[in-house]
Amino acid sequence: MRQYQFQGIHCENCGERLEAKLRALEHGEEVVVDYDGGVLYLPDGLDREKVRKILIQESVTAFQLKSKPTFSHPPHSGHSHGDQAMRNISVVFFLNLLFSLVEVIFGLLFNSMAILSDAVHDFGDSLSVGLSWYFQKVSQKEASSRYSFGYERFSLLGALITAVILLLGSGLLLTRSIPRLFQPEPVDAQGMFLLALAAIALNGYATWRLSKGTSMNERVLNLHMLEDVLGWVGVLLVSILVRFTGWMILDPLLSVALSLFIMIRTLPLFVSTLHIFLEGVPKEVDLSRVEADILAIPQVHALGHLHVWSIDGEENAMTATVFTTLAEPQDIEELKDKIRKLGHELRVSHSTIEVVTDVDKVIKPAP
Repeated sequence: MRQYQFQGIHCENCGERLEAKLRALEHGEEVVVDYDGGVLYLPDGLDREKVRKILIQESVTAFQLKSKPTFSHPPHSGHSHGDQAMRNISVVFFLNLLFSLVEVIFGLLFNSMAILSDAVHDFGDSLSVGLSWYFQKVSQKEASSRYSFGYERFSLLGALITAVILLLGSGLLLTRSIPRLFQPEPVDAQGMFLLALAAIALNGYATWRLSKGTSMNERVLNLHMLEDVLGWVGVLLVSILVRFTGWMILDPLLSVALSLFIMIRTLPLFVSTLHIFLEGVPKEVDLSRVEADILAIPQVHALGHLHVWSIDGEENAMTATVFTTLAEPQDIEELKDKIRKLGHELRVSHSTIEVVTDVDKVIKPAP
């Protein structure tokens, strides 16, 4: 049994279709496509050339792993923890959404800019969770005649929309909070105190619930909820200080601090997401080095139309026109495989390689 790491499969249906095609080959009964693990298991007796053609048809790149198989029987895809993770995330989403609305109401009643700033933070978190949840499902759809690259980029819409709302909301609160630094207004310190206690309890429960999860989404959200707890601890301390000192300026000061914190955290996300939508070269890709590596391949003497861009921030695409002295179809396919291997290291899952044979430079056999 051989193991291959693959790229280019974005949904379970795609994996099942590839698995069915490979199992239809001679000696292919034990083929397994582990969608969750990103590993393809192929029996030793399988025809490699036929496998290669099927992978090309399905726009899948796969490269053999040098390590020995981890399992005597390859695993099948499973979602034993997926349902529990989604339940945890949905609970946190609705708690955050409802409480952010409560914060807006009481923030206006208590005349507290700090509470309104945290309402923007909480609403941004709930919006991020809800949109990413929805768009993540959409992004797993198979490619269609309308979206030939697939729906992966839809997963970025949630991040972009959330970033825009957070930046606009924080900017609006700054315009309301900064004037209060010079003309502080009275706030209901006791109401702030009670609401802060309720918020700490609610966010603490959400943090505890997510801390029991094992998925990456749950871990990331757990950090967000922990930030919310710390933010409300700040509101609690400010309410106590305002109650006993009468320093009303502390409320807009905390609001400015929270707004700036949100903007500093959000701006890099907005810029990186926008960079992907504008099809910029991924930051981890050195385009000049890629060009040099391709030109270093024997029989390649020129290169044109080299483009590398990110599809969804995780997988990249590449196009290239290669000029070569090779003329035999088998040699050209081997050349393409070498270029695909270079792209694999750059997380390229979609590659279009056009090979142009320079007839004038082809070395003809002696008569």
